[in-house]
Amino acid sequence: MGKSSDRTFRSLRGLEKTASTSRVLNLAALSVRHAGNPDHEKNPFFAAQTLNGAVLVRHRLREAEREVFDRARYTATKLIIPFERSDLGLGGRSVFVQERGWLDVLEELRGDFPDFPRDIAVLEAIDELPSLDPFLVREHMKRRGFDISPTHFEISAPDLARMQRFVGSEIAKLIELAYRDTDGQENNINRLVEALLSARTDDRLEPLRLTLRLEKENYKEGIFAWKGFLYYKWVLNTLWANLREVFAELSKVKVIGPMDTETRREIEELKQRLRQKMERQVKVVMNYLGVYDEVFQQLTVQGNALAFRDFLLRSPEMFLQLGDGCGLVSHIATYWRYQFPRGRPLAANVIQLMDTLQDFEMSLGAADEMEPRRAA
Repeated sequence: MGKSSDRTFRSLRGLEKTASTSRVLNLAALSVRHAGNPDHEKNPFFAAQTLNGAVLVRHRLREAEREVFDRARYTATKLIIPFERSDLGLGGRSVFVQERGWLDVLEELRGDFPDFPRDIAVLEAIDELPSLDPFLVREHMKRRGFDISPTHFEISAPDLARMQRFVGSEIAKLIELAYRDTDGQENNINRLVEALLSARTDDRLEPLRLTLRLEKENYKEGIFAWKGFLYYKWVLNTLWANLREVFAELSKVKVIGPMDTETRREIEELKQRLRQKMERQVKVVMNYLGVYDEVFQQLTVQGNALAFRDFLLRSPEMFLQLGDGCGLVSHIATYWRYQFPRGRPLAANVIQLMDTLQDFEMSLGAADEMEPRRAA
């Protein structure tokens, strides 16, 4: 696959500096950044060294691409092996996880390395996720029993601390409810939040499990879904300011160089469509979070633990939709800021601007794909 044959590489080239996003797990950039780091190499992501220089993309399928799968789906995990890890713009070879015949292609891409079944299992586990946010990938891989060095999941300490503070404020009422009969626990929210966000089963959370009436076989699945909703609420909370800037700057961005009337009209129409789709996508995400907030309030205000428990156990589809939606708006906010850094002129040549706007519009899909669905 050459660099002119797939729009993915025009987007990925910018990730050489920014590493991973909610749509991209850039193992190529991480392998360059951590070259010679024994902690990174001790427990690699894949058994095959070739795959440890790959780029994984949560990709919204075009209509023609959907035909390569045996079941209907709108997003897929794309595995890309770059020709050169330090320059993604040179292109590479790729395969979709679970497309017809993908195992034969994967075997060829990874080369003659042992433990092929493990690498298959890793990719299938990644494909279960709604997005490639490092926190969720780390948690999910631990739950699936894969021991991978933490350097593959670059969440900064300040971000983790901010998330813990946010989660603490979100679940303070529930902790008070669950630990009201336990001396001192209600005053130790930070330790309980740390235990909740850990991938390990922690005895400190036993009163919480009992409050939610989660049987042990459902406990891990229910808690993981809950952490996912909390994570996405935190992500969106940190994104609002950036999204507002994108909305404001979208109408102000200028085109550098000559441009005919037809192209100018096309760009303005594209901006309008994109703004409308972004607004709809944000409303869809807020709808999903509104359903979560509603059942959480039933738990903390009305004491209805069964409603919240049942919601967590029935929420996989909503969790996937929320993850996709959050991933899309996160991609738009972060990639826009990469293309148009603060403090620099808000301008681009016509090819660069069209490419960026078309990528955003294509990623958001058709309007009828974004209709919110309420919980059953």
